[in-house]
Order: sequence, then structure tokens, then C-alpha cells
Amino acid sequence: MAGLDRLFENNRRWAERMRAEDPAFFEKLAEQQSPRYLWIGCSDSRVPANEIVGLLPGEIFVHRNVANVVVHTDLNCLSVIQFAVETLGVQHIIVCGHYGCGGVLASTESDNHGLIDNWLRHIQDVQQKHQGLLSAIGDDRARFARLCELNVIEQVVNVCQTTVVRGAWRRGQALTVHGWIYGLEDGLLRDLDLAVGGEAEQAGAYRTALEARR
Repeated sequence: MAGLDRLFENNRRWAERMRAEDPAFFEKLAEQQSPRYLWIGCSDSRVPANEIVGLLPGEIFVHRNVANVVVHTDLNCLSVIQFAVETLGVQHIIVCGHYGCGGVLASTESDNHGLIDNWLRHIQDVQQKHQGLLSAIGDDRARFARLCELNVIEQVVNVCQTTVVRGAWRRGQALTVHGWIYGLEDGLLRDLDLAVGGEAEQAGAYRTALEARR
């Protein structure tokens, strides 16, 4: 239990530090959350959403899964999107992948990974869709990095096509969906030149994102 005791001690120190900076921080946080952002990211422990964008608890609503995939049958993800858009009124949905993603890498392998292979099938669909683009990249590392980017781009499209997001746009709600990627080697975020603020923008923004990194 020694390892878990360390976590409780870390928590106590963090809570003390937050109170020292703002004595009413937890009281205000407990009353409401009013984030402007929904972050859909990878479960990878090296990509902590709040920390890498410098935001405090309550400032960003987060959903994470293996390889930041958005599937139209995933009620967990769809429920998060609906709550964020319709109840919290977020203005931005950020789909953020990362270079060196283990889920994306596993999707390219022929090995049997068990149950998760069903989930990784969605990334294999991305790979097949862009096979021509990927096969033109001779370097293995560069091809893997590009697949990580393409996965983000396709998941942004999936977010835009949800009934929740389309409904928000048709109501005139201000909502933009973005595609970003994070570098584990340098800790920096990169914009994939994909930001969609309405149904009419989707096709053009998608083409721009694909062209931007050819």
C-alpha cells in the first residue's frame, strides 16, 4: 500500500497548494463547472489534458479513450459530447491525438492483441482510406506519425457528423471542432489546420487539413 499512500500524500499537498493560491478555490469549484472546452484525447498517461494546456480543474471537460477514437455507436463518448454541448455549453471541441500513440501503432501490427483489436479496427479503416497517401511515405517513422495525424483528422469528421454537433449548429450555437496533435518528445501541441464551425465548412476544412501536411 506504500505506493497508494504516496498518492494520498500528493493529493494533500496539491490541495494545500491550491488553497494557498486561492483560499476559496474548492468552494467555487464545487458550486459549478463552466468549461469552454471539451477535450477528446487518448488514454495515454503521458498526455494529461489539463496540464499540457495550463488549465485548472473546472476549465476543461475531458473524455479519453485508446487512440482518441470517436465512434457513432460509442454511447459513452456521445453522452460526453451531448452533456458538454447541451448542458455545459462548451464553445470548442478539441480532438487531440499524439505522436507515438500505442493504439495507432498496434492497429498497424498483424499480432493478435485481444479484445482491443475490435476497437483498433476503426484506426485500420483510417489507414485503408488513406493507403495511397501513406504508401507514398518511405520512412517508417514519418508514415507512423502521419497515420497519427490522419486518425485525428478523421475523428474530427466523426465528431462533426454526430447528431449532437449537427443539432447545435442548426440551432445557431457557437461551436467549433478542432484537430490537434501532441508531441511526446517536446511537450508541444500542433494545430492540424482543421477547425470546423458549421456544416458548410466541413468539406473545405477537411481538404485543407489533408493538403497541409502532404
